[in-house]
Amino acid sequence: MKRAELIDKYSKLLHLKNYSHKTEKAYLHHLKLFLDYISKSKISSVDSKILLDYFNYLKQTRKFSYSAMKQSLASVRFLFLNVLKKEIDFDFFVKMKKPNSLPNILTVEEMKKIINSITNLKHRAIISTIYSCGLRISEAVNLKINDIDSSAMTVKIVNAKGRNDRIVMLSEKLLSLLREYFKEYKPKVYLFEGQKCEKYSSRSIQQIFNNAVKKVGIKKKVTVHSLRHSFASHLLDNGTDIRFIQELLGHKHLSTTQIYTHINPVSVKKIKSPFDNI
Repeated sequence: MKRAELIDKYSKLLHLKNYSHKTEKAYLHHLKLFLDYISKSKISSVDSKILLDYFNYLKQTRKFSYSAMKQSLASVRFLFLNVLKKEIDFDFFVKMKKPNSLPNILTVEEMKKIINSITNLKHRAIISTIYSCGLRISEAVNLKINDIDSSAMTVKIVNAKGRNDRIVMLSEKLLSLLREYFKEYKPKVYLFEGQKCEKYSSRSIQQIFNNAVKKVGIKKKVTVHSLRHSFASHLLDNGTDIRFIQELLGHKHLSTTQIYTHINPVSVKKIKSPFDNI
């Protein structure tokens, strides 16, 4: 099968199996990397040794991260099992030790500074919505006007990661801000629109956030996704059951949510040392 034909079949099968657009894009990227490796190495037949060499090359030479390695394994696995339908003696589910790194969390005070520093009404509404609802940036740009239910005080996140829908709470304060924003900008379809009524750019949101962080002098390494991490951490710090947080974040497994059970600096300050009782 020729390269173009293989990629086309691969793409169509991903779509047919209802993979998300983001996953399709990632899988196709890793497929092309694999095909390039095979072509440049002039390999005529792929066996388990070739696959082991390839993934070792990604890890050792290309310095792929844990998540990139997982995606690459899944992409090549899809190629053999679904496209080529070829059995191969290789463990695509090889267990890799996941880095035990904790996300950087913004404190409530830092969140206040960031949001209050944003003077543009639309920009403030976007950042506030992401934090208030614990959204991924892709979920924020895909929000539509009718996803906001002011009578039920909920926000519907449609076709999120894993192609699942979920419901999150709508803050009274956020609703007031969104009404003010809506009155001025009058979006047509998407809640946050760019030019020609198209969805707002993810890159623009990142830039808004980066500018605000720099403006208020926060030095820790944070991204727009840190708003989601902070949302979860602040809920946990306020005593919210972790199972509710799991639902709000749309995590399939509770173990994913349990990363937020770490103790952040604000919580540490609230704990009294036993030395004080001596």
